[in-house]
Formats: sequence, structure tokens, C-alpha cells
Amino acid sequence: MTKSCLVAAICAAVRRSGTIRSASAFTGAPLVSTARSSKTNLAGPVSFTHLSMSTDIENTPQSTPIASPKILRRVKTVDAAPSEGDVSIKGWVRTVRKQKTLAFVEVNDGSSLSGIQCVLAFNDIDKTSKAEIDKLSTGCSVEVIGEIVESQGKQKYEVRSSKIRVVGECPADTYPLAKKRHSLEYLRTIAHLRPRTNTISAVSRVRSTLAGSIHKFFQDSGFVYVQTPLITASDCEGAGEMFRVTTLDLDNVAELPLKTDEKGNSMQSVDYGKDFFTKPAYLTVSGQLGGETHACALGDIYTFGPTFRAENSQTTRHLAEFHMVEPEMAFADLSAAMDNAENMLKYVVGQVMEKCDEDLTFFNQFYDKGLKARLDKLVTTPFVRCSYRDAIKYLQDEIAKDPSKWQYPDVEFGTDLATEHERWLAETKFNSCVFVYNYPKKIKAFYMRDNDEDGGETVNAMDLLVPGVGELVGGSQREDRLDVLMSKMKEVNLNPEDYWWYLDLRRYGSVPHAGYGLGFERLVCYVTGVENIRDAIAFPRFPGNAEF
Repeated sequence: MTKSCLVAAICAAVRRSGTIRSASAFTGAPLVSTARSSKTNLAGPVSFTHLSMSTDIENTPQSTPIASPKILRRVKTVDAAPSEGDVSIKGWVRTVRKQKTLAFVEVNDGSSLSGIQCVLAFNDIDKTSKAEIDKLSTGCSVEVIGEIVESQGKQKYEVRSSKIRVVGECPADTYPLAKKRHSLEYLRTIAHLRPRTNTISAVSRVRSTLAGSIHKFFQDSGFVYVQTPLITASDCEGAGEMFRVTTLDLDNVAELPLKTDEKGNSMQSVDYGKDFFTKPAYLTVSGQLGGETHACALGDIYTFGPTFRAENSQTTRHLAEFHMVEPEMAFADLSAAMDNAENMLKYVVGQVMEKCDEDLTFFNQFYDKGLKARLDKLVTTPFVRCSYRDAIKYLQDEIAKDPSKWQYPDVEFGTDLATEHERWLAETKFNSCVFVYNYPKKIKAFYMRDNDEDGGETVNAMDLLVPGVGELVGGSQREDRLDVLMSKMKEVNLNPEDYWWYLDLRRYGSVPHAGYGLGFERLVCYVTGVENIRDAIAFPRFPGNAEF
């Protein structure tokens, strides 16, 4: 018999016997109220532990109502305001100060940087709460009950507390986050605890606001959200720096299936026809190619998901696992892509400035003194647009003044701009966000559309360079001419048969289309002023590190 049938049988028996008994006596579950307060109980259902579990109906006046338990409203510290009566605060203790008649406990629930101070007057709390105070230490989790009132101290509000309960103790002698300054390098070794610090919690809130704002911008602009595959047989960039996906037993090399020649002799290469996907498969470096398929049917789409690059780089700008925002627009050219990228960035940064001011003030004070001014300029100032040829000329003129100041002083047409070049253009030459467009064909990807005006020497591509970071966005108009695209694929040794579906987009109703990719973690670095990209993501993956 199912539990629901058993309960129904119990109720029938109760009606016949005239006695209410504890449901837990039959089902092993506590008797729980199904009534709901007009204010949401975020802590879950409330057990009627104070009610008798066995009652004689005949001796209970039918007109006497059973009182509902008082359900306390839980308040996030970011929403703290004077309350009418007691509320519940739940979080982790940052500091504890005990005096003769008072205890001050700073509680942070992650919703804001500052948390809230809870004042416990020993004359106003019960013995249980007094005993709990002795258990308090930095890092322990607590629930505090009390009234939120205006504070007489530095903070705006505080909790005039009547009860406190330690939910989870935290041994002070072994807790890795003692109340002192820790380096970001050290915090990466305890990535499971670092969200409790001011820096990483603020990064997390800004990151969340950015992600939500990106979705809202594209949704409100009529874009369709498409989830492209993480496992692919295509190399979007043609760079070859991809993680292989296989179910072959790599621990038993001698048993790996090998390809055979026409005579049946084994060759020195693995036969991936025996693998799970019957062909070589990889983690994707981009969702762009898949995104183009839907743009050529739905009009405007965007992807937002994880991507992977097996690049053996230990710089502060690179991760092996990161996130890309990649819109694709049908019936669009490069100018439309630049317009969209500029509008999107102005919107999402504006949202962070509006919703995360406390966090941005923190970053402005401790990481980048000019952060808020730079973000305000991004939102209010039009982006500069500069051709690649002009950018090279500006760099050559500047480098000629003193080549010794530059790590890469040799710059000419065809040079792939280094970070120092990008940052000089954005920070010194223009002091603004700047689109550099029409790059040489030989340093860009195969799918970018050749420019007709210079005989295909350049492609219709752009990079957005921003102060403090360098390249933030890369995009292009896609090559929509079948014959030209096939020719370019052969030039970079890509097998057209592997991209038959991508070429079909050019065979059947081809349209001009354009798009771009935004490195999300780089955007987080730009908006927070945090220099190392490993601090812009929850669990960074890079060469030699896949912890947590």
C-alpha cells in the first residue's frame, strides 16, 4: 500500500473511532502544518511540535480554533529595513565582540558586502541564547531572531536580537579563513571557502547580475536563446587546441584500436571508428557554428555557455574552461554586429552600476581607483571605430619614439596585436572603448567574410578593445558564399566533409549574417577591476589545476 493510501485509511479509521492520533505513529513522518502565512516561510514547513499528538474529539469543543504557529519572516541583509516585530536572519558569523552586558555579532548571508550587526543584550535573551553565544566563532552559521531597527553606530540598521542559535559550529583553530587579509593566490587553494570573503562574494554578485542582464538584453531584443553542444567534431577556430573526448581505455595503451592499411596492417594511429562517437570528438571552443544554423532559420539568436581551450597558458587572461556569449544575426553585416555589441555592453554595465553599487565601491577602493569612472564613461560615451590599417600606423608612430619601452616593438600589417598594443590603443591613444575592424585575412578564422574592396587581403572582422583588459569582444560578418568558404577551408586544411552541415547553410537560402563572441570572465574582470581571470570564475581550470 502506498503512503497516500495508508494515510487515507488512517483518516477513515479516525472518523470511525473519534480519535485523532499522530500521523507519525503510522507513517514515520512528523505532523506538519499545510497552512501558509501570507509571508513566505523560506525555512520550510513548520512542525506542530507544541501540539498534543493525540486528542479526544468528543472532549474538544468544535468551536475552539487551533492556533496557527507564528511563522517568522526571513530577511536578507541586503533588504534590511526597520521591521514591525521579530524577523529571522540566517548567515555566517564574520566577527564576535563580547562585553559585560552585550554581545555584538556581525552576520553575513552573502546577499550584500556589509552584512548586518546583531546586538544581544544579556538581560533580554534567554539562557539558551546566552549559552549559544559561547559557541560563536568566525565562520559558524547562525540564525538570529529579533527586530531590525535603525542603528546608533556606523551601520544603517542593526538587529535588536532576542534569540540566537548556532546552526553549524566552526572550530576557530582550524578554520582556514581567520579574520585577516588573505592573498588571492592563497584563496585559490581553498576555492570551496573563498566565496565567504569580501572579494570573491562581491565578484560572484557582480557576475550574477551581469549574466542575468545579458539574458534580459537579448530576450528583450527579440533574440532566441539556443543551447549549442559541448561535444563536437568541429574545430570552430581551426587552431587545434581542443580537449579530446573519448571512452577508449587510455590506461591500456596496448589494447587501443589502431587503424589498418589496405593490406590489413596496423598503422600508428588510433582508430576512432571504434570510439563512442565513431569519430574524433572534442570539447567545443565555441558555439558559433551551431548558432549560425539557428540564426539562418530564426533570425537573431544567442548562446551563453561553457567553452574549452587546451591552450598551455599560465597568463592572467586565459582559462581552460570559460564562458562565451555568442549572438548571431541574420540579414546583418559587421556594422550591425558592432552596434549590437556596444548596446549590449552599455546595458549590462549600466545594470551592474545600478544594482551592485556597494560591491563596485569596494572594488573601486581596493582594486582600481578609477573603476567607477571608467564604467560610467563606457555607459555614456560612444565607442571609437578604427580600421586595423590605421591602428598599425598609430602604433608604428608611437613605438618609433622609444622602441625599448615595448615588449613587441615590431609591428606591421599582418601583425597579430599583442595585449600591450591593444591596451595602448584603448587606454592611451583613444582613452575609450574602441572597435578595430578589417583585420588581415591570414590572422583570422576561416569563416570570416573576405573584403571585396581589397581583393580579400582583409576580412570583415572586428575586435573590441577596452581599457584595463584589451580585447573583450571578437566578431565578424560570416562568409556566406559557398565557393569562397570551401576554398578558405582547404587553405587551412579543414575537410569540407566534416562541415557538410555548415556548408548546407550556404547551399540552401544563404543570407548575409554576422555575430560576435564575448568572453564572459574577461567582462567580469573588466567590471570588477580584478586582474587575474582565475578570480572571476568559481572554480578556475588551467594547466596543472582541476581541483574541486
